[in-house]
Amino acid sequence: MPDSPTAARPVVAPLDGPGLAAGVGAYVLWGVLPLYFPLLQPAGAVEIIAHRVVWSLLFCVVLLLATRTWDAFVGALRSRRTLGLLSVAAVLLAVNWLVFVFGILTDRVVDAALGYYINPLVTVTLAVVVLRERLRPVQWVALGCGAAAVVVITAGYGRLPWIALVLALSFGFYGLIKNRVGRNLGAVPGLTVETLVLAPLALGYLLWMGAVGQGAFGAHGTAHALVLASSGVVTAIPLLLFNSAARRLPLSMLGLLQYIAPTLQLLIGVLVLHEQMPAARWWGFALVWTALAILTVDGVRTSRAQRLDRRAASLNAG
Repeated sequence: MPDSPTAARPVVAPLDGPGLAAGVGAYVLWGVLPLYFPLLQPAGAVEIIAHRVVWSLLFCVVLLLATRTWDAFVGALRSRRTLGLLSVAAVLLAVNWLVFVFGILTDRVVDAALGYYINPLVTVTLAVVVLRERLRPVQWVALGCGAAAVVVITAGYGRLPWIALVLALSFGFYGLIKNRVGRNLGAVPGLTVETLVLAPLALGYLLWMGAVGQGAFGAHGTAHALVLASSGVVTAIPLLLFNSAARRLPLSMLGLLQYIAPTLQLLIGVLVLHEQMPAARWWGFALVWTALAILTVDGVRTSRAQRLDRRAASLNAG
């Protein structure tokens, strides 16, 4: 799953071809992650995340030098407020990564997909609870559908879909904090700070695993070690594609693209990994999809109305 939330960016071209390709590429790569992480076994979820943090940090440092964004990284470290917010974001990101990988390794890919479907509803809820924003009636209807979906799945499946809820909540709060950091800090400097915060604990854990002879790195052949090391690239490449798309595409289009990842995860979980989909799950997903359709249509209409208002205001001013 993605590692940076959708944030406002300048609209360069409504139908920018390279931007659209970058956005689709990012979400497709995030969507097929359930096929990647099982390749890292017998490493467990915690060890996989530790490797992901360490190798991501090394790869991000290379990217900082290549993209000449070192100054932004240093500036973020020197700002007490920015460093504090990114440290909290790093913890939320680690929780999100850990639960996502745990869900994949324990055959709960469908639950993970549900979490990322629910995420836009969590974002809207946080806007009300934390930012004190007012919702339109149709948005309240969407939130009601989302809440009903959780109830239906819990009642029909016999347990709370905690993986989905933790993924949605952790990424929702992560997005909120990243929004508070500001829009001037790019994806690479931001991710570098976050992985740097997590790196001491991750590296310490890997060294301890190696010292007690339980580490997977190097114990299962060169190919397995290379796949573990590739987790840094697997983390950073989709993020860079997303960052490029976010700077080129209107938010309405980017909002539609975000459903590619959980849709692919759902298809992989059901068609490839053959996870069970009882009736209660289908009804729950149907309610979530209804909520997302309501939010999407309302968002497109509101965005169109705002553009027309701005155009009319510009013509009147001229």
